[in-house]
Amino acid sequence: MTEIKDEKHNYPDHRFSVAPMMDWSDRHCRYLHRLFSKRALLYTEMVVADAAIHGPRERLLGFGATEHPVALQLGGSDPAKLREAARIGADFGYDEINLNVGCPSDRVQSGTFGACLMQTPDIVARCVEAMKEVVSVPVTVKCRIGVDDQDPETALDAVADRVLEAGADALWVHARKAWLKGLSPKENRDIPPLDYERVYRLKTRLGEVFVGINGGIANLDESSAHLTHIDGVMLGRAAYHNPALLVEVDHLIYDEQYKSVDMTEIIEAMCDYTDRHIAAGGRLSHVSRHMVGLFTGQPGARRWRQILSTDATRPGATSDVLRQAYSSVTEACNEAA
Repeated sequence: MTEIKDEKHNYPDHRFSVAPMMDWSDRHCRYLHRLFSKRALLYTEMVVADAAIHGPRERLLGFGATEHPVALQLGGSDPAKLREAARIGADFGYDEINLNVGCPSDRVQSGTFGACLMQTPDIVARCVEAMKEVVSVPVTVKCRIGVDDQDPETALDAVADRVLEAGADALWVHARKAWLKGLSPKENRDIPPLDYERVYRLKTRLGEVFVGINGGIANLDESSAHLTHIDGVMLGRAAYHNPALLVEVDHLIYDEQYKSVDMTEIIEAMCDYTDRHIAAGGRLSHVSRHMVGLFTGQPGARRWRQILSTDATRPGATSDVLRQAYSSVTEACNEAA
């Protein structure tokens, strides 16, 4: 077993991040999340290396200056292609390039990347090495604890040791196995049991290396508990379905002075953002679909969801729909007071 305990890795203080989520963590979602937290590290959806090289780059990779710190997650298994995709991402200004070694979808299995790479640590290492050759920003890996019948005790160590030898700056670990056959991507997020202790043991062994944890973390209290064992926590669906929980990240996770958020200002900021998006040829629903959970647990939340699910999807819908929906929330809050 490789001994890396005394090696220090220069990775920024990213104690909290919002996970890369396919079809969810696009630039509109990240703009919304950034309004609640200035410190959280935000990840893109996975972008396949071929798409980054040959596809419409501005649409796939473009982001706003307010999104920093923001990381680009790449998918692939060809070191040469990932080298070029990482260079392109760094040129766009991303703060980190991350390699996906955890997604179990049919799409990544057909391309033999994502979680499939847990079975080939040497290939992952060559990919990391290639990316490190051309970028100065951190190169990180997000993986599972194993796939299929692998023993997580040996599988996770094998990947971790090889990518760190290749120069990876940090590891983010989804604390579940992935089953490449028999489970859908959604089932792979829920059915394989969580094993947080396995990730803690990895951190203990690696010492100064940054190790972050992902999988089933529901709120900031759980996040704080994990941070007594690990360097970073990554929330996915919990943050997406209830973006307002991010409002306390800077205070509770980064120990900054608490700053309350005015939801009226948030809505107006999103209205202004939506107006710019529509003027550029977009639709309200491209933005509003990420806002459905904004008032989870509050009076008026149901009416808010109804309006965004119907009126916001109609052709020609404008930011006035957001203001109308927000009025229903404020009316419900006043009635409940």
